[in-house]
Amino acid sequence: MALTLQQKQQVVSQVTEVAATAHAAVAAEYRGLSVAAMTQLRTRARDAGVHVQVVRNTLARRALAETDFACMSEHLTGPLVLAFSTDEPGSVARVMGDFAKTNDKLVVRLVSFGGRLLGPEDLETLAKLPTRDEAIAILMSVLNAPITKLVRTMAEPCSRLVRTVAAVTTQKEAA
Repeated sequence: MALTLQQKQQVVSQVTEVAATAHAAVAAEYRGLSVAAMTQLRTRARDAGVHVQVVRNTLARRALAETDFACMSEHLTGPLVLAFSTDEPGSVARVMGDFAKTNDKLVVRLVSFGGRLLGPEDLETLAKLPTRDEAIAILMSVLNAPITKLVRTMAEPCSRLVRTVAAVTTQKEAA
C-alpha cells in the first residue's frame, strides 16, 4: 500500500524526533524474519527502552539528514529495520545483538554512536558499555576508594595495638 505525502511526512518527523534524542542507532536487515519473530524483537526492544521501526530507506535518509546519524544515510540499502537507543547507548546493541544470536535472519548492517559510523563488528563493544546505574556505581566506587584507604590507614595503628594487647593477654592466660 502506497503512503500519501502526509503519511510520509509524518513518518519522517517521527523518525527525526526519535533520532534527535537517541544515543545510538543500529540498522539491521530483517529479510526472511517471520512476523512472530519481529513482534518478539519489538517487545524486547520496548522493554529495554529501544525504539524499533521499519522505514523506507528514502524516508530514513531524509529523517536522519539533520541528526547525529546522518553518517548512516548513504549505507541504507535493502530492507532494514532501524533501532534507536533513547535511554542508554548500549541498550540498542544488547537488544539487537541478543536477538541476532537466536535469529540468524536478522543481520546487523550498520551501527552508529556519537555521530560516527561503526561496523557491525563493533556491536559487541557497544553492547558492553555499562548502563547508567552501573556507570554511577563504578564512579562511586572510584570516589570512595581513597577515603576508604585513608580510614584503614588511620585505623591501623589502633588495631595493631589492640591485636598486641590481645596477644599479650592470651599469652599470660596460657602461662
